[in-house]
Amino acid sequence: MPFHIAIDGPVAAGKGTVARLVAEKLDFNYIDTGAMYRLVAYIAKKNHLKFTDEKALLPLVKKADMDIKNPTPEEKDGRLATIILDGKDLSWAIRTQAMSSGASQVAQLAEIRHVLVEKQQEIAKGKDVVMEGRDITYRVLPQANLKIFLTASDIVRAKRRHQQLLSKGEDADFEDVYKALIERDRRDMERSVDPLQIVDDAWVIDTSDLSIEKVVAAVTSKVEVMRGK
Repeated sequence: MPFHIAIDGPVAAGKGTVARLVAEKLDFNYIDTGAMYRLVAYIAKKNHLKFTDEKALLPLVKKADMDIKNPTPEEKDGRLATIILDGKDLSWAIRTQAMSSGASQVAQLAEIRHVLVEKQQEIAKGKDVVMEGRDITYRVLPQANLKIFLTASDIVRAKRRHQQLLSKGEDADFEDVYKALIERDRRDMERSVDPLQIVDDAWVIDTSDLSIEKVVAAVTSKVEVMRGK
């Protein structure tokens, strides 16, 4: 039987890095569902549509061929995953502040979310996966073997996000990044469809004062115990 690890949490809590390293250590598939919302934002921009234009976006998203794969040796350039849209590698093209903002807007659209949840469930079917996002523990993989909610303080998350943008050469102001993060949190928690939440059976991990290595070690150890290894 496949083993599913579902990880939810706010932006810059460490979900992507932790999920990717856990998947690597356990030889699981890593699935970044947030990247799929960024792909929808990319589709909107490419077609000159507003991020909130659900009627126009829906048929485009339905027919879009989206895939998320572990990077091949040739693709290991710092990316956490290889993100494909209709055969095109957009792993870095979607990692901008604009696509992040667009992703949080399209994530408000109920029909878009419904289509993406189906695509995410199809990707996970029959595989050992570590899937991270904001509605994984209760909407995408409600029967996951292990559910985790990763979080950290606002300031710590803003510092992480700011450093991430600077490392990619973006001219990012910390105050702007902090305000955008708080606004993203508000949208995620207050949206009417699948808001960010902590389910009762989730293991809550605050990463504010923990190294990535410690978090990864704790998660992999727990999974090995659960699998009887």
